[in-house]
Amino acid sequence: MDRVERQAEVTTTVLGVDDWRLWRELRLEALREAPYAFRSALRDWQGAGDTEKRWKERFATVPLNIVASFNGKPAGVVGASIIDEGGAVELRSMWVAPHARGRGVGDALIRAVVSWAKEQRVNRVSLAVRSDNARAMALYARHGFIDSGPDPDIVNGQLPERAMFLDLTNH
Repeated sequence: MDRVERQAEVTTTVLGVDDWRLWRELRLEALREAPYAFRSALRDWQGAGDTEKRWKERFATVPLNIVASFNGKPAGVVGASIIDEGGAVELRSMWVAPHARGRGVGDALIRAVVSWAKEQRVNRVSLAVRSDNARAMALYARHGFIDSGPDPDIVNGQLPERAMFLDLTNH
């Protein structure tokens, strides 16, 4: 009998405001599963903060919201905003579900943001990553992101973050 191996499939989908429930579900899971990775806390998005209006407003302030699926199951999210018209896009709030880590989901999310950034005609993609998150820093570095030192926008009391960027002028 021939051995048949099924290739894992990673897909990405750009969400619209009507997809706020899916974004909410995955964002809350990300904050539950990896609270150390985000500036926001789960408590900030629950209780009084957990309203349809607030989730929909996120789509107005963060124009690119992507869900990745691994073999048909939601497996990761990322957002991006233009932070400098004509200059930079910020990659933000990236998370990959534990069942999909190391399977290309993070790569697909980064490629989707970079592609969108090029469509916006900006010259760089920037991000902040916790300095103790070596795995994430290595993922970004594989895609050409350069560590540019401590993030100057760190809020007092938070663990240090590193600023990273990808120069799109020759990419």
